[in-house]
Amino acid sequence: MLTADYDRLGLKPGDKILDLGCGFGRHAYEAARRGAHVFALDAGREEVEGVLGTFAAMAEAGEIDANKIHVGVVQGDALHLPFPDGTFDRVICSEVMEHIPNDVGAMTELARVLRPGGTMAITIPRFGPELINWALSDEYHMVPGGHVRIYRRSVVEERLTSTGMNVTGHAYAHGLHSPYWWLKCLVGTTNEDNKFVQAYHRLLVWDIVKAPKTTRYAEKVLAPLIGKSLIVYLTKPGRPA
Repeated sequence: MLTADYDRLGLKPGDKILDLGCGFGRHAYEAARRGAHVFALDAGREEVEGVLGTFAAMAEAGEIDANKIHVGVVQGDALHLPFPDGTFDRVICSEVMEHIPNDVGAMTELARVLRPGGTMAITIPRFGPELINWALSDEYHMVPGGHVRIYRRSVVEERLTSTGMNVTGHAYAHGLHSPYWWLKCLVGTTNEDNKFVQAYHRLLVWDIVKAPKTTRYAEKVLAPLIGKSLIVYLTKPGRPA
């Protein structure tokens, strides 16, 4: 399930896109399916190897045409991106900034590698739902590599614009996921045996796999109210060379 909206980002076949903090690749795979040239970067070796393997399987299954698009997977540091200035047409960074102490440094690097006129989507945990998670459970965020801050939208937008980017809009996503995480925080974030957690997880899987009208309507209603993720859309001033 994607957090950012690729139509709103303006992703087109042939675009070069960077997925920073790709995790296990959900945004990278969809970009490749849409015909983009994808570079997926993560700090974790396991994540990088998993994404590389999945890209190979997608090419073998004919989901992507390896003769028409290029995909690359890199293990790297968000504060020192291994790309020249203006490399990418689009940049996506989903649920990463809340983990990085020097978030402005990472934002500056993303702005650097985006071409003039290019677009960017940054997604982070939304202030209200995230505040509840922190209040309910230290285990939720006080772990190695865990969340180091809770953002207000005004703060993240101010930090992004300080890098020279222009904010073009925002949205919210994953309204069904906030109650799930509140429940997890109540019973223990690593407690997978709780029957209520298991039942709610089955609901989320059903929604992702089947996309029934009932849960899709619930998501549409809940996302603006309690959506777990905030998405900020931006553009870099100037015209492409």
